[in-house]
Amino acid sequence: MISLEALNRMAESEFCGALDGLFERSPWVVQRAASRRPFASRARLLEALRGVVLEADREAQLALLQAHPRLGVKAAQRAALTNASRSEQAHAGLDSCTPEQFAHLTQLNAAYLDRFGFPFVLAVRGHTPSSVIADLEQRLTRRLEEEREEGLHQVGLIAGYRLEDRVGGT
Repeated sequence: MISLEALNRMAESEFCGALDGLFERSPWVVQRAASRRPFASRARLLEALRGVVLEADREAQLALLQAHPRLGVKAAQRAALTNASRSEQAHAGLDSCTPEQFAHLTQLNAAYLDRFGFPFVLAVRGHTPSSVIADLEQRLTRRLEEEREEGLHQVGLIAGYRLEDRVGGT
């Protein structure tokens, strides 16, 4: 774990390297936040990172959502996940779904991607396969704009959990 003080003192490239992966395959978020240092707290750093996402144009936001993997993929596809995604999904039990849960999740993921044009994004910490499926079913009923906003919110939650795991302080 790195201290916030050390993070604030790092050269920009080191800062970006230390926070690489907070946003799934989207280093531009951390790169744009680097110039906003120093941060008084981890909460302020997270606020700045989330602000970068909200200030980005729709194209960049869509690319950020599209960078996220599907939840509950087959073992052969898990190798393509980032280490963070693989670990998060495993802790939520998504790597040990029943065959029925896996089939249902696969069908729902496909329907979601078809409806919205980006994968279902959920901060899975504290979830189970059943709760992920329930969230996915409920969110499939939303309008595109509402779901895009929720997806970005979930991206921010994921980044918050990952930041908490890497940077000490509050």
